[in-house]
Amino acid sequence: SNVSAASVLNTAAARTGRQETPVAPRDDQFIYSKRIIKETERGTGAVRTYEDVNWDSVDGSQRSLTMELGRVIWEEPMQKGEGVWPPREWSELRKLPTDPQKLIPVITDVGSSRRSTGDFTAQDWYQAYFMLGELLKWPVLPEGLRSAAYEALALVPGVEAIPGVKDSAGRTGVGIAYPRSPMAQGKYLIFSPKSYEFLGFRDERTSVSGDKTYVQLSHTVDWAVVDRLRQLP
Repeated sequence: SNVSAASVLNTAAARTGRQETPVAPRDDQFIYSKRIIKETERGTGAVRTYEDVNWDSVDGSQRSLTMELGRVIWEEPMQKGEGVWPPREWSELRKLPTDPQKLIPVITDVGSSRRSTGDFTAQDWYQAYFMLGELLKWPVLPEGLRSAAYEALALVPGVEAIPGVKDSAGRTGVGIAYPRSPMAQGKYLIFSPKSYEFLGFRDERTSVSGDKTYVQLSHTVDWAVVDRLRQLP
């Protein structure tokens, strides 16, 4: 049956809030996560599956080991003034508002919350959709922030629910899409059609040469807070 994007996202927020276990990692620890990415070349139908494992420094002061489509990437400690989205530092994540109305302008204005969403352009709303999706890819967030991100996505004008979208585990779910922007085409957050549990992501990428397009399905299979680089939970 048809379901609205707002219903999916607000139910997911409520579910997350009920099941959330507060986590407060130490600055010297790492966030371990393992994600499965199933990538299909659109032209030939050829499929490759990657197991990406990451160890991200909690406060950004230590080297992090990340993987992208099976390729190992060593990330050096961030220098003063440097930053990424979502923030690596737990202290920065904790500064983000858990009020969805306040979270949207803060992330789109890179820390400033002076603007009202009533002044947003179409590009601003696409940026909000994209940055909230990137935030939700982070395996562990401060208490209340994941629920706020779901509720904030429900406030983005034009988000739609797309039925019949599969994740990389083969589970069929409801995709949350933003069809108003060409830059968001083929990008979905995927939720269970019954419980609205968050399942994974659908994305698309183009090869460097521009002659091939790949459809990516992904889901996180494990995460933990660990004490050392390469330590498994």
